[in-house]
Amino acid sequence: MGEADYVATGVRIGRLLRSLTRAGRVLVRNGRLELLTSYGREIDSAPLERVRISGGWYGARRALATVDGTRYLLRLGLGHRDRLLHAVRTARAKDAAERGVLGG
Repeated sequence: MGEADYVATGVRIGRLLRSLTRAGRVLVRNGRLELLTSYGREIDSAPLERVRISGGWYGARRALATVDGTRYLLRLGLGHRDRLLHAVRTARAKDAAERGVLGG
């Protein structure tokens, strides 16, 4: 596996009103978003083209991640939401550029 473009640890990941982990990890690597438990077990993952990150109305530390149609509420550290958004946008642009160069 390649080096991650983005890593956040200590993330509370929930689905609806249910908390899935209180100290999980969010990774962006190899063109995928991965949500992991504190033990490293995968909660969900998908290619970035099937991921949507939104926020703003949840507060500076929260983001809503839609992964393949499933919504997760992420409670991130201060400033991590903006870095996550930047990492997703950068990885998507990089992927699009590579496909354009390769003629895909």
